[in-house]
Amino acid sequence: MYSINKKNIAHLFTISLTTIFLFSCKSPSTPKTAEAQINDSVVILTDAQLKNAGIETISLQQKNISTILKVNGLIEVPPQNLVSISCPMGGYLKDTKVLPGMHIHKGEVIATIEDQQYIQLQQDYLLAKSKLHYAEIEYNRQKELNPTQSSSNKVMQQAETEFKNATILLASLSEKLKLININVSKITPNNISKSIFLYAPIDGFITKVNVNIGKYVSPTEILFDAVNPSDIHLNLKVFEKDISSLTIGKKVIAYSNANPTKKYECEIVLVSKDISTEGTVDVHCHFESYDKSLLPGMYMNAEIEITNTLGNTLPDESVVSYEGNNYIFILKDKYTYILKKVSVLNTNNNLVQISNADANSLSKKTIVSKGAYTLLMKMKMTNDEE
Repeated sequence: MYSINKKNIAHLFTISLTTIFLFSCKSPSTPKTAEAQINDSVVILTDAQLKNAGIETISLQQKNISTILKVNGLIEVPPQNLVSISCPMGGYLKDTKVLPGMHIHKGEVIATIEDQQYIQLQQDYLLAKSKLHYAEIEYNRQKELNPTQSSSNKVMQQAETEFKNATILLASLSEKLKLININVSKITPNNISKSIFLYAPIDGFITKVNVNIGKYVSPTEILFDAVNPSDIHLNLKVFEKDISSLTIGKKVIAYSNANPTKKYECEIVLVSKDISTEGTVDVHCHFESYDKSLLPGMYMNAEIEITNTLGNTLPDESVVSYEGNNYIFILKDKYTYILKKVSVLNTNNNLVQISNADANSLSKKTIVSKGAYTLLMKMKMTNDEE
């Protein structure tokens, strides 16, 4: 039988007291990192700092906000506004004063061409005109003689054929002269010219000059290229997945990289039915007003509103970016502001849409609308000093 003496009892009592004392002294400790995180998200201002910060506050508001589709493209000109100017019958370039970039008016003389074939063509026209006059007189004379059998039918038919042939020849030569811009009504034996003029076919600008004075140009050779930019349009590249959101008449805001603050209003006029190998579709837009600074081939960015929904919004100045995340500052008291992370769904028209989950916790909070970046800088400076 096992017995316990007085000495053993005393020893066990001492061990028990020691154990109780050790456990009573041990208590849970708060990690220093957690305390640091709490301190890092709070900004406390002095009276002077509050006065200079220019802080304003606002409550979360429900407003209509649009979803923006951002795309890009090039300014283009329709084919009917691009003109290649050539000389239909060829010749030597005698004179021109046009330069690339020069503005031209429709009907303005832009070049003078010389060649001996122009002399021959005018000569042929005058001879054909004279021959037609004689053939007409003879034909009318035979018509008067034929009913009385004063002339045979064969002579009558021959006179009629010669008259018709002369008419056809004169009409043909007349069209050839019109093709090289010679007014047939003004051709006389005293004003036959070896030169013809090329006239500007459109109002616009010369984009290329491909010849020099003294050069012989063939009918197939392009002398000048011109463009009328008044009907320029914006050709946007839109991915296939976004096409269903676009309709004819939808408004577009375009801007260039060189001057992103200058906005141009456009309207969708055509959505192509062909998908490119890159998975994009051409969307053609017309500018609401013509701007001479917009040139064909210019790269443009564009924003298209594709939806308009009611959401929980704040001014875009309320949200600050910090270490890859979005934050706002909530007013705790007059001098204290708390940093809170939020999820941003959309941004448009200087408004930021906050997720519904964040909106539920912010519904009754006072949020900084101006001065948020000032508070962020103060918070970072305080953290750096620590």
